[in-house]
Amino acid sequence: MEWTFEYVCRPMGKLTEGPIWDGEVLRFTQIHASRILEYDPRKGDIAEWRGGLNRTNGLAYDAEGRMFGCSSGGRSILRFDPDGTNKIIVDRLDGKRINTPNDLAIDSQGRIWFSNPWNAGNVDPNPPQELDNRSVLRADPQTDGSYKATRVTFDTTSPNGVLLSGDQNTLYVADSNFETSVNRELRAYPIQADGSLGTYKLLHTFGKDEGGAHRGVDGMCLDVNGNIVACAGWMRAGPGPMIYIFSPTGRVIETHRTPCRQPTNCCFGGPDMTTLFVTSTDGHLLKVDTDRRGFGIYP
Repeated sequence: MEWTFEYVCRPMGKLTEGPIWDGEVLRFTQIHASRILEYDPRKGDIAEWRGGLNRTNGLAYDAEGRMFGCSSGGRSILRFDPDGTNKIIVDRLDGKRINTPNDLAIDSQGRIWFSNPWNAGNVDPNPPQELDNRSVLRADPQTDGSYKATRVTFDTTSPNGVLLSGDQNTLYVADSNFETSVNRELRAYPIQADGSLGTYKLLHTFGKDEGGAHRGVDGMCLDVNGNIVACAGWMRAGPGPMIYIFSPTGRVIETHRTPCRQPTNCCFGGPDMTTLFVTSTDGHLLKVDTDRRGFGIYP
């Protein structure tokens, strides 16, 4: 099936990210405007849902329907409470400030898995990077309502999108460094019984960023068959900006070229979960009717 993308909104000039569907509306972030926008398909309009969020990037719901986000500028994980409070739940690892959290996934135990790269463009100039690594972290809920962060990858150089498999036994991680000496890879880490990660399986490599080579995976989501639907590529090289569909073993099943220069993230939504929504570095919100049904754990 050939996909025909539609513009829900034209470029807003500021990077959009983190789309999530709650069963009725789509929420997504406009990072450098430090706000979350809401698209209601029934009304056909987009409005600000919450502002003042210090360059929040990825969003996710937990099993209770609570909404969380990665505040890159605030160097923290936030929970967006119904009373308007933006509650900081994680901002330290072993007493040091975390980097610029990018994307997150929440499992049925309430554990928050999030990427913690260093994105200088999403944080105030010249802050110290206190951690000596760019890893995936896991924040575990404690009995007193707090969360404790633990480092779970020790081989990533710039983790970006993270995604849980449907059975929650695998964590997919896009390691998308732009250094010329490092491959950009889509990895599958087995989740061990104690919450640690085993040795990853390499699902796909986009190679190194030599002379503007392929851009690796950014954000991603799942379909009901367990396939990974991922945003990758750009106009500078290769096949261009694409939505890639990978099988759980890494085989490229389909590709669909997008009408934006750099797709950033995607999620399924709509009444039957067959509409894919896509954000971009230019501030698009795109949608496309597909022949695939999205997998959504929550709400």
